[in-house]
Amino acid sequence: MTALMTQAGDADEADPTAPPEVPRRTGGTGTRLLRFALANLTRRPERFVLSTLGIALAIMVVVVVRTISIGFAGSGTASLADVLDGAPLWVASAQGVHYDSRLSAMLPGGPAPPLAAPPGWTAQQTIAGAWATGRGRLALYGRRGVPARQAEVGAAAARVLGVSGGQRIHVGGQALTVEINGTSRIVTVAPAVARRQVGGAGWWTVRPPGRLAGQLNLGQVLSAATGIPSSTDPAVTAGPHGLIYDTVGGGGSLTFQQRFSALFSGKVTGSVLGLVSTVGLILGFVIAVTSFLASVQERRREFGIMASIGLADEILYFFLVESAVIFVAAYALGALAAGAAVLVLAPGVASAGAWLQAAALAAAYLPAMAILGALVPVHRLLQQRPVALLAGAS
Repeated sequence: MTALMTQAGDADEADPTAPPEVPRRTGGTGTRLLRFALANLTRRPERFVLSTLGIALAIMVVVVVRTISIGFAGSGTASLADVLDGAPLWVASAQGVHYDSRLSAMLPGGPAPPLAAPPGWTAQQTIAGAWATGRGRLALYGRRGVPARQAEVGAAAARVLGVSGGQRIHVGGQALTVEINGTSRIVTVAPAVARRQVGGAGWWTVRPPGRLAGQLNLGQVLSAATGIPSSTDPAVTAGPHGLIYDTVGGGGSLTFQQRFSALFSGKVTGSVLGLVSTVGLILGFVIAVTSFLASVQERRREFGIMASIGLADEILYFFLVESAVIFVAAYALGALAAGAAVLVLAPGVASAGAWLQAAALAAAYLPAMAILGALVPVHRLLQQRPVALLAGAS
């Protein structure tokens, strides 16, 4: 018995001269393909890292520009809501209006044009301008309906001033009690107080009588009564007599607010930032194609052996999974880096929602980059006969 146990124990000991046992593969086809891809990538870590970083840089540039564009458009739409204050018609000055991105508010270029509203119509003039406080610049609006000794302060403006509800601030030489209202960077006071602080520049907002509510030609009706031209296109600039922006008319598939938002977004994508984004995307594509071409040429012998034993289709699958791993890693790295960059470069414009939208838009480029950059090179290689692949391999 002792001898048998000894023999069994000797048999259990590993023989150093014996070939290693081939481990059994577990999991499905997808798991095996992923393991094979990771094994090949770890064999060439330098190429994997450089390819991932190059593509990630391109994705980061695209996401940063798109995030700023979406955030800028969102800020512009919010500022339009602050201007209109629920009114359907906006009468701009002859000098036009502009959006101050640092204040996240619309500001007039000059005084509002003379306006005699028809009977039954309600017109309210808003005084507006930039207010340089000791703590930073803010937008100051003057509107009827605000008590003479009160200031309606947006939450962002309150943070700049370092005040809370019930405290006092001085505007136009007058002490006003703070009431927090909204989230903007705007301080709203009585018209007389605003005029003393920022001058007389501004605009009109006009509401029609109840019997005309819901009509889509309000701008034309007011234009006929006042002689001021009207438009439903936010891209139209004011003329010498000012301009009536009709925010409910015009019809079409897009509202005035949506076109206004697209106008803001287009300013970013059509600027130098947009050009940088396009160049970055092209660079990322070139890096991906160059990397995959080099990888395919380097593995000609490996692919030739696999093709010679009838595994040509499997080569495509292997390479597709490898490229997918690279692109997913590059996308995750680029999107996260873009989020950090936006927080540093444009903290007042970007938001988490804008970053998520931009990241989703950037993800749409990945399938095209993967197909053209990864599958095309290996597919062209496999058009050759296995003997040619083996003979041409170094």
